Amino acid sequence: MNELQNRQHVVKQNRPERTVGGDAFAAFAITALRLAAHLTAAGDRLAKPAGQTSARWQVLATARRGDMSVAQIARTLGLARQGVQRLTDVLAGEGLIAYAENPQHQRAKLVRLTGEGAERLGVIEMAQAGWADGLGAAFASAELDAARAVMARVMGMLEEAEVSSG
Repeated sequence: MNELQNRQHVVKQNRPERTVGGDAFAAFAITALRLAAHLTAAGDRLAKPAGQTSARWQVLATARRGDMSVAQIARTLGLARQGVQRLTDVLAGEGLIAYAENPQHQRAKLVRLTGEGAERLGVIEMAQAGWADGLGAAFASAELDAARAVMARVMGMLEEAEVSSG
């Protein structure tokens, strides 16, 4: 056996056998990760004219909901609290969000969108609407609803597994 064949044999030997469902899920997960990267890049392009990034846009949009702490925003977005804290501090420094007293917790301030933050968010959302309309036109809404439902179900399963293991 030559060296290349030997290396390929070792790789194939170390690969676990999966079920058809396992192979399908692995392909789904890889596709979802690749899609997430493309969506983040597109979000960065959409947010750039407003001087923002996808991550900052997500925080601004969540802050618009009102009366959420940094930890609550992080949980909503599925991000680490420390990362969201860094983003909110920068956004506060730029006057796009403001911290307010939290009657439920003395140290965990509430994050609120400012007027300037709402204006920047509006610029991004106008660009995003045209972008989403263009891509959405390529699909039947039932296709997108079905894809979203599968993704939501997978997220629910993963979240449940995190809670039970943590």
